[in-house]
Amino acid sequence: MNRVYSERHIPVLLNEVVEWLVWKEDGVYVDCTVGEGGHTRAIAERIGGSGGKVIGIDVDTEVLEIAERNLNAYPNVQLFKFSYVELPVLLGLLQVHRVDGLLVDLGVSTYQLKAEGRGFSFNQDEPLDMRMNLENDITAYHVVNAYPERKLADIIYNYGEEPFARRIAKSIVENRPIQTTKELVEIIRRAVPYKEVYNRKRHFATKTFQAIRIEVNKELENISTFLSFVPDYLSPGGRIAVISFHSLEDRLVKHAFRNDQRLRQLGDFIVPSFEEISENPRSRSAKLRIAERV
Repeated sequence: MNRVYSERHIPVLLNEVVEWLVWKEDGVYVDCTVGEGGHTRAIAERIGGSGGKVIGIDVDTEVLEIAERNLNAYPNVQLFKFSYVELPVLLGLLQVHRVDGLLVDLGVSTYQLKAEGRGFSFNQDEPLDMRMNLENDITAYHVVNAYPERKLADIIYNYGEEPFARRIAKSIVENRPIQTTKELVEIIRRAVPYKEVYNRKRHFATKTFQAIRIEVNKELENISTFLSFVPDYLSPGGRIAVISFHSLEDRLVKHAFRNDQRLRQLGDFIVPSFEEISENPRSRSAKLRIAERV
């Protein structure tokens, strides 16, 4: 891994995750989105030398390399390159039939946003990529330059909840080929109303970039698939914790936790404290939901 990267990822709702998720010290826990390993480390420290273990998975090879270094001192942690939708395959290989806790953090990692060349951020000028799994064939370049205008508009509207989706899609198609994030940001800027460009609460390209990223990584499809099978892999009393960052994800999680007869939601959703948001502004939109296997 040779990308330029100087920041450190700050795990969101760390104390809350550990308090709600780790209910059995000698249990088996899975961090389904390891990232740089912050949540994984906290779970491993909580179970200590009790005989429990933490299985960590991620589709991003580059962040897994960082996690391996960060977690090298924890013998009760095992890391694997898998997607959380492939969890049944991994557990089968490990001959693990039930787990006591599962964590999924649906946010984009600091490394993915900040490391040179990943193409997730509208604040940097990079090739259009946005893949969490660098082995995937579909990139943001393909979505932006190959999708028909109607399909592109639907994605921006449905996945980004962007009211100016039609205008943005039309402008994208008229300006193809688009090579970089900077070019895309400029095209979006010209397509949206003047007042949106100077909206201090939210960058005008946020929703479009979110929508393209969701499409590239099939994020909503993956979380729906995961939520449909995951209760079967939880032990009685086992818990699942999901951190979401926008309403589309949270809606899927809320619906599953409330309507799946195999689960019982524990309390209401949890949001970061004022102190956490002050220290880590990226946490401000996070919601944590926890459910228990009945």
